[in-house]
Amino acid sequence: MAMIECSHLTMGYGSQIAVEDLSFSVEEGDYLCIVGPNGSGKSTLIKGLLGLAQPKSGSISYHGVSPREIGYLPQQTPVQRDFPASVWEVVLSGCIGSGGWRPFYTAAQKDRAAEMLRRIGAENLRGRSFRALSGGQRQRVLLARALCAADRLLLLDEPTAALDPGASAELYDMIDHLNRRHRVTVLMVSHDLASVRRANKVLQMATSRAFFGGVREYFESDALRRLEGGENHA
Repeated sequence: MAMIECSHLTMGYGSQIAVEDLSFSVEEGDYLCIVGPNGSGKSTLIKGLLGLAQPKSGSISYHGVSPREIGYLPQQTPVQRDFPASVWEVVLSGCIGSGGWRPFYTAAQKDRAAEMLRRIGAENLRGRSFRALSGGQRQRVLLARALCAADRLLLLDEPTAALDPGASAELYDMIDHLNRRHRVTVLMVSHDLASVRRANKVLQMATSRAFFGGVREYFESDALRRLEGGENHA
């Protein structure tokens, strides 16, 4: 069953078109990698999927899920890396949007935060300062925070950017585990073509859709050869 359907989606800013006539769907349980060069519309698409920007034409339809029920892991920023809070406080803050505003966290929210820490194998980090963690540990903690917000559908924006190869592999393994063991649907924007092999579907963007389909077909496609050859770069 499709969770998200984009039909002839066009988005942009003023007269500038960033996404044009884009159609694809995300099925429950999918692991979809979104690739493409800078300027191909990936960031604009993310804003659209999260409900932060509206289409100029076409549509984004949600089935059994809403934009508020997408767990979002953005690219790391210096502000995130230096956040003055404990790991527990960071993870628990992912529950803020559930059940309306309250001046305190409920027992159910605390249980959920503890479960998500267990799910990513980071219980031992609970009392640590977030700013004292390694890059890979921070991303795992932020992944747990995103799961607190929504554990059915995750949108990850280059989650391994600035991580070393070992930490990147560990994070990819964790995302695989969430998708396969816990049936979390994953949409991941990535510049790392090696990571695409872990997915089951690929969307390559070049403002419009350059490719959408299975991973095996993608690695035999002309779209990939054009991307690797730099033909889509502006």
